[in-house]
Amino acid sequence: MKDSIHWGIIGTGAIAHKFAQGLALLNDAKLMAVASRRQETADAFGQQHRIPRCYGSYAALAQDPDIHVVYVATPHPFHKENTLLCLEANKAVLCEKPFALNAQEARAMVQAARERGLFLMEAMWTRFLPLMVKIREMLEQGSLGAIQMLAADFGAHFPFDPAHRAYNPDLGGGALLDLGVYVVSLASMVFGGPPEQMTSLVTLAETGVDEQEGMVFRYPDGQIAILSASMRVTTPQEATIVGTHGRVRIHRPWWAASRFTLATETQETDMIIPFAGNGYNYEAREVMACLRAGKTESDVMPLDETLSIMETMDQLRAQWGLRYPQEH
Repeated sequence: MKDSIHWGIIGTGAIAHKFAQGLALLNDAKLMAVASRRQETADAFGQQHRIPRCYGSYAALAQDPDIHVVYVATPHPFHKENTLLCLEANKAVLCEKPFALNAQEARAMVQAARERGLFLMEAMWTRFLPLMVKIREMLEQGSLGAIQMLAADFGAHFPFDPAHRAYNPDLGGGALLDLGVYVVSLASMVFGGPPEQMTSLVTLAETGVDEQEGMVFRYPDGQIAILSASMRVTTPQEATIVGTHGRVRIHRPWWAASRFTLATETQETDMIIPFAGNGYNYEAREVMACLRAGKTESDVMPLDETLSIMETMDQLRAQWGLRYPQEH
């Protein structure tokens, strides 16, 4: 892997297109193959992104001996099956978020990767953007003092359509797994672990999935996270981290931000930290750096933290009585 690292993509939806565009910015990455359940869909995707190998089955891509790492971009109810397929074929995997439908599936994926000594990471692309790298540096340096509160929201209006993926229980629909995973993951990053207590309120759609929710987390030292996710409305899409010496307001959309405002008792300072392309290149670069270093996990998005985030979302759904058909 001293030269270019060869990628394959399983799935041809919107997120796969974004990842392919991001990957194109990296000179040491080569998008070698794409797979769809239908040959014509794979061919169309491949033509658009100039991919030499287009497969009409996921298994065919997994068995391609020239692929080093596979990006799993299918809907999350299929992440476990698709990831295990690639791991069993001795491929490293970057799996789109949410990592799985639930923590039980996620544990099976992590166990398979660890047993085989293969790289596996959740594709929480926000973590790797330059602005978030800067935020983590500030947290580690104590620039804001002791962090006491986080407020973050992710609401985007999805017109109600029972057939749409977002409202379909069979496809793991709902605001939490689609949008809320971002705010739950941000809270995990800021506070360094899961909450010790959580309370929440939910509004369910006619199809039974969560349409919007408000969540309050408390952490062992009394810190509080106030989080929300919605498919009903477009929210401010901001995040604010508050410490004893100052606060940071990450401007909208906070999960793809290039600007934040640092406020102390005496002044406010705007900071611009731009990112290249659509931002998906940064998570791909992290994967390749790990592969070249012989690592099986990322320090920025470790598997134990991914499991913890899935467990938190399981607990929230348990509070709401929300189970998917596959879980019964």
